[in-house]
Amino acid sequence: MPQMMFDDPDGTFAMLCESVAGFASRYPGPTALREKRTRGGAVNKAIWTAMAEAGWTGLLLPEAMGGAGLGVREQVVLGEALGRALVAEPMVMASVFSSLLVAEAPNSAERTRLAAGMARGSIIAIPAWQNAAHPVRCQLVSAGTANEGVVLSGEKRFVDAAGSATDFLVTADSHDGYLLVSVAAGADGLTITERPGIDGATIAVLSFADCRIPAGRLLARAARPAALLDKAMLHARLALAAELAGIATKAVELTISYTRDRVQFGKPIASFQAIQHRLVDMWMDAEFARAAVINAVNVLQAGSGDAAQLAVLAAKARAGESAFSICRRAVHLYGAMGFTDECDIGLYLKRTISLNATLGQPEELRLKFVELESGSVRGRKHGKQADQDRDPESHRGRNDGRAAGQRAVEGFR
Repeated sequence: MPQMMFDDPDGTFAMLCESVAGFASRYPGPTALREKRTRGGAVNKAIWTAMAEAGWTGLLLPEAMGGAGLGVREQVVLGEALGRALVAEPMVMASVFSSLLVAEAPNSAERTRLAAGMARGSIIAIPAWQNAAHPVRCQLVSAGTANEGVVLSGEKRFVDAAGSATDFLVTADSHDGYLLVSVAAGADGLTITERPGIDGATIAVLSFADCRIPAGRLLARAARPAALLDKAMLHARLALAAELAGIATKAVELTISYTRDRVQFGKPIASFQAIQHRLVDMWMDAEFARAAVINAVNVLQAGSGDAAQLAVLAAKARAGESAFSICRRAVHLYGAMGFTDECDIGLYLKRTISLNATLGQPEELRLKFVELESGSVRGRKHGKQADQDRDPESHRGRNDGRAAGQRAVEGFR
């Protein structure tokens, strides 16, 4: 099946795909995912270092901050390739989300330290911003002030790879707005409680009890939490959609290969028409997922705003649903083999479930899409009404024109 490629005049996208293929030959994704479970979900430092040396962990960081200075298209091509290869390290949270949070912060010594370390792979900075009731929304721990620093109290939930983090990028509310602070993983007053996730990684709760943070670790202030998080969340959702599209495509390829090799009644089962129909449906779902991601990239590059938000929401919802549906049907076509741990297809399904739960399930994103679209439509209607109110003569002229047209029609009856 074709990869998610854009116009590539300088060969950057092709080199990224070749880079991932070479990486996967040295660090096979399914093998690394199985090993992750034996390590209790910890990030494989050798793999993370190799990813940093390839320039992936700092892909979206500006060159002035030590990153590669590349854009959303390169990130999407890389994400799809990582999904195909089942590379299950926390690239989206520890690279995409964190890179945007750091890059958008005002210049400071702490921002410089984080960016340089993230690009080298020596720092794994994990965002901590979610609560239990609304996983896609921001929970803000309370922040007091002490000796020109910040004191954090409260909890953050659904934190990825917390046990491997060197730093956490934590959102907090204070008496004068919302804050983004960098918290060392070993800070006094911080407790990390992990539990295993479905794909071998871990999910954690961070508990802050009078956790004192030096003033130098304050990265950004904003009047609203959206000002701190929206851009990072937008790009992270798109990166997740690309990874899910890659998983969907690879699952179809694996299933086609398996059904060609599996023989029943003296024939490969891929020769049966019923199986062919299922494979075609799976292939179509993978193509729709890829198309939705490409559309989101094009809309996002054309400009931000509601149109970009809608396109990204649609892309992640489509890619997530397609990947889950394809992997579920693939396990069915594999038969009993699909349920064994030795069979890779089950790992793709587990990875899909984990990525779907990150930054919103498809159903939740669809509801958010409808809410945002309805708000945009209402806004356009209100804007039109306001224009009419400001220019009543123009509005009356349009009505007079419609009345004249109606009289002309009636004259032909």
